[in-house]
Amino acid sequence: MNSYIKYTISLLLLLGLFSCTTNENVSTEEEHEEEHRHAHDEVHLSPQKFKSLKIELDTMQRHTFEGIVYTNGSLEVPPQHEATITAVLGGNVVSIEVIEGENVKKGQVLAYLSHPNFINIQTAYLKAFHNDAYLSKQLDRQTKLSEAEIGAGKDMQKSKSEYLSNKGDMNGYAAQLKQLNLNLKYIQEGNLYERIPVKSPIDGSIEAVDIQIGQFVEQQTAMFKIVNTEHLHADFMVFEKDIIHVKKGQKIEFTVATSTQPLIAEIISVGKRFEEAPRAVHIHAEIEEKNFHLVAGMYIKGKIFTQENELMALPESAVITEDGKSYIFINTQTKEQQEKEFEFQMVEVKTGKQEGDWVSIDLLTPLPENAKIVQNGAYYLIAEMLKGETEHSH
Repeated sequence: MNSYIKYTISLLLLLGLFSCTTNENVSTEEEHEEEHRHAHDEVHLSPQKFKSLKIELDTMQRHTFEGIVYTNGSLEVPPQHEATITAVLGGNVVSIEVIEGENVKKGQVLAYLSHPNFINIQTAYLKAFHNDAYLSKQLDRQTKLSEAEIGAGKDMQKSKSEYLSNKGDMNGYAAQLKQLNLNLKYIQEGNLYERIPVKSPIDGSIEAVDIQIGQFVEQQTAMFKIVNTEHLHADFMVFEKDIIHVKKGQKIEFTVATSTQPLIAEIISVGKRFEEAPRAVHIHAEIEEKNFHLVAGMYIKGKIFTQENELMALPESAVITEDGKSYIFINTQTKEQQEKEFEFQMVEVKTGKQEGDWVSIDLLTPLPENAKIVQNGAYYLIAEMLKGETEHSH
């Protein structure tokens, strides 16, 4: 009997021990699973670790974002500030007075041409000029005789016809000589120009010299091209989807291909017609400071600053991105709780505009009223989280 009792007690003790061991294992596994579940979206740091990472906590701030439209184009000169100089009449080049790249003033001589036709026009003008005075007196004389009924009326009409015909010839020759940049008064005194000057019609710099000494230049042949780069402006192309945001007076920050130094321009006009390929509108902008060498035709790219928007935002260092989704970390603890341990919860958000170190944030779910957001070091926290998951997996 005593042996049966001893056997029974021993069996119960073994069963109890097995039960306790099993319960402890179950409890330990449940706690481990609970820790692993928290570790998936939470990070726990000691106060010392929190301090060493220099993490800052604060609320979300309102930040002013400028709308930006990206664009590209080229530097251009308005038509009134570039010129192609042609020969008014055909002639031989006897002298070239400038070289490519040289700055010139309006009226400055660029070259000289010579041809017998230039002499012929001057002598024809001089003859008509002197005939004008003679024929004018003849017309006055015949008019007086006709009024006194002494002379025949047909003589007066003939004098008038000869006078007007010569007058027309004289004015025609004078107009040609003015186009040739010749001084009429000098010719009226009996002097003749053996060569005629080709002058610049604008201030600017010589972009091209297309003639040589001795070359015969046909009428309307291009001889020089002049561009005034002081009047360079930025010509941008804005795509159809962006044109609604662009208007006169907006600023554009841009760079040229030869420099990283940004320049500022202001929109002075917006085109009213779309180009077909690509479907875009021309935007003309006045450059504020031309502080280095700019050349017409240079490729430029820039960004147009459109309207300002005030949005909820966080520093870029407060946001992490994984698998196309964005997250932030929040803390809802009291100061007393933080003295023992810092607990951070990862929350999914939607990011928007980015400007400098700031990014706009849209919350997918409201945050607790007492929530503070990690302002920096979000990637340190995600590293701690991954570290914790690795440890739990073992």
